[in-house]
Amino acid sequence: MKHLGFHILPFSAKIMALTLSLTFVTEVMAKVTLNVNPEHIEGVEALAESEQLEQRDSVPTVSETLLDELDVVAVKGHTNYRQRSMSGNHLSLARAENLGVVGIKGMSDVVPNFYMPDYGSRITSSIYVRGIGARMDQPAVGLTVDNVGIMNKNAYDFDVADVAYVEMVRGPQSSLFGRNTMTGMINIRSISPWDYQGWRSTVMIGLRSLFKFNIGWYHQFNDKAAMSASGNFYRYGGKFINEYDDKTVDKEVYGGMRIKNYYNPSDAVKIANSFSFSLLRQGGYPYESVATGKISYNDTCFYRRFMLTDGLTVNARLPKNLTLMSVTTLQHLNDNMTLDQDFLPESYFTLTQKTRETAITQDIMLRGLALGDTYHWMVGAYGFYRHQRMMAPVTFKEEGIERLIVRHRNEANPFYPIKWDTDEMPLDSYFSLPSGGFAIYHESRYDLGRWNFAAALRLDYERISLNYDNYCDSGYEMYNNPSGLLPIPESAQPYRHVPVDISMHGSLKNDYLQFSPKVSAIYNLPDVTLGNLYASIGKGFKAGGFNTQMFSDVLQQKVMEFMGLSAQYSVEDIVSYKPEKSWSFEIGSHLNFLNSNMRVDLSVFYIDCRDQQLTVFPPGETTGRMMTNAGKTRSVGGEVTVDYNPMKTLNLMATYGFTDARFLNYESGGVSYKGKRVPYAPSNTLFLQATYLQSVSSKNLYFIELSANFNGAGSIYWNESNSLRQNFYGLLGINIAYKAPKWSLELWGNNLTNTKYSTFYFLSMGNEFLQRGKATQIGLTVRAHF
Repeated sequence: MKHLGFHILPFSAKIMALTLSLTFVTEVMAKVTLNVNPEHIEGVEALAESEQLEQRDSVPTVSETLLDELDVVAVKGHTNYRQRSMSGNHLSLARAENLGVVGIKGMSDVVPNFYMPDYGSRITSSIYVRGIGARMDQPAVGLTVDNVGIMNKNAYDFDVADVAYVEMVRGPQSSLFGRNTMTGMINIRSISPWDYQGWRSTVMIGLRSLFKFNIGWYHQFNDKAAMSASGNFYRYGGKFINEYDDKTVDKEVYGGMRIKNYYNPSDAVKIANSFSFSLLRQGGYPYESVATGKISYNDTCFYRRFMLTDGLTVNARLPKNLTLMSVTTLQHLNDNMTLDQDFLPESYFTLTQKTRETAITQDIMLRGLALGDTYHWMVGAYGFYRHQRMMAPVTFKEEGIERLIVRHRNEANPFYPIKWDTDEMPLDSYFSLPSGGFAIYHESRYDLGRWNFAAALRLDYERISLNYDNYCDSGYEMYNNPSGLLPIPESAQPYRHVPVDISMHGSLKNDYLQFSPKVSAIYNLPDVTLGNLYASIGKGFKAGGFNTQMFSDVLQQKVMEFMGLSAQYSVEDIVSYKPEKSWSFEIGSHLNFLNSNMRVDLSVFYIDCRDQQLTVFPPGETTGRMMTNAGKTRSVGGEVTVDYNPMKTLNLMATYGFTDARFLNYESGGVSYKGKRVPYAPSNTLFLQATYLQSVSSKNLYFIELSANFNGAGSIYWNESNSLRQNFYGLLGINIAYKAPKWSLELWGNNLTNTKYSTFYFLSMGNEFLQRGKATQIGLTVRAHF
């Protein structure tokens, strides 16, 4: 049977070798010193001031200015969200280490109205911001790591060995960043050799065979060249037991490496390259049956992933206050998700989804000043090409064949019943999904006294294609049963063999054109140190796509139709979903009190969303899930962040987010869900933290850091009918650190009250399942830098 080819892309290894060759070619000269790293500052008070939240509204250091010139998010005007018309949160190195944040999942505990639960496999991570998000396919929030914008949501959940800071801005960013940034943008920057020179290492151990090891080397050759290399390894023994075979299902092993090179051939030209790769091996999925309260399934489950990224950034200062920046990225993803899709002890069906994807992007920006530095402008052009190959066979097993196919066939025609030839029936699916697009964008900002006005717009064109090849090659025996009694009598004899040879081949294409404007205004208070007020209106969008997981259902329906039963739907009915579009209205403020020892950020928002993309499960005993578009939803809410230093050695932080996201117009299966809450989006998020530094009279130990935190989320409705929900839950954590000039020792614990909660819900063949949240975890971390 002819099908689309599915081969390992051979050039990934070549790209790796080429990148390493290019990035290691730098001049080697005498080493110079830039700014002092906070961890080398002597004195408890100075260290306390530097290690508390590092506010970006202070005067930037030399290295911050240099790095911002090589940061695409900063160049596009997001250098300091507290001076712009947007809400956001910034996690410094110190706070990220204190909370154990190594990626965007850890941000979910801190950032208001941002929810990314820790559950299942890293491919299934759902992300919701302000009531808008996705469980599969297109993300609603963008992610960049050292200027590499991650395109595939399957690759969002990964660890960065040496996080320098993590920053998130909320609200639509599509006017500058384009597709899939309709609710915000997350920017992760790893430690740069311009900021720190030497070695850094971390060793962590914890309950359930938790082990983590990070190491990084950072070297500045001279004022023109610098380099860093870091690696990480993570292992977790798992908590949840599959009662079917008494094996732990949530084991995980992860490892990766990142190499960064900087070269400044002149004062006006700066070049940076960031190369990374990672390997992931995960066990199955601890999905608990709502009916039985048990985790029990019989077929193999695992997730495997290899990911490679490379980003080349060039920044050039031109005459007449012009700056030109180019960012070129390469991304390659190779993963395999295999699971028992019914998650029952019986043998119904399994799914294997293997994906190989390569993407190339190019972003070019030109910005300048005019009118006495009161007018700031930027223009840019962006393009991408992405090619994905996927193999996604669904294999029906003995129980699945009998109950989902044979039973329906025999009940419809009991006088000529059938029995399947084998215990398995594969539904093979092969896909090729090439896509590409380009965009142009512009932003103007004008300073008029205490007022700052900004307007941005972007035009995106995208074409996505789907080439599919699906087939079923099987067969069954037909019996003559004059009595019409079922099951088939043992004495009955087959009289005819019927081969099942069904295939579907074809191609689909969709074109999308999106126009994304945004306008905003900021009023700086008479005393500028007190802060500002702002308002913004912007449009955002998520790209459309194809429901590849539904092809197995369509093929199953074709088999049923072949046997004389009616098909419920066809490829044309369910394969495509449209882009999601929204208008967001926001007002807020960034305020400073008590000589800037207290910083308060406030925001309220209203989002009008059309064609919101929802993950739904088709009716009946089906095997897949699909993305569909709701007619209209709205989301209203607010956020507050308070960061307070009542004394130099004490920091208090609180964030709270409220969201009320509801359907205004959505019908499915003849049922109206108007007024129901959008599922998976928490109504409330809360984070509280207190950190205290105590001086220690010792030559080697600077201080003791005591920290306690509490984070919570809920209520969370799990389905469109709002019949099942997770109530608000809270998790308590502590961190006790002993910090010396060159090392630190930390004792930490998460979910110390062992709160029971659920983080995910799904439906399979009408059966409901929940993912349990993680139990109490206690560990020890040792950090060293030299």
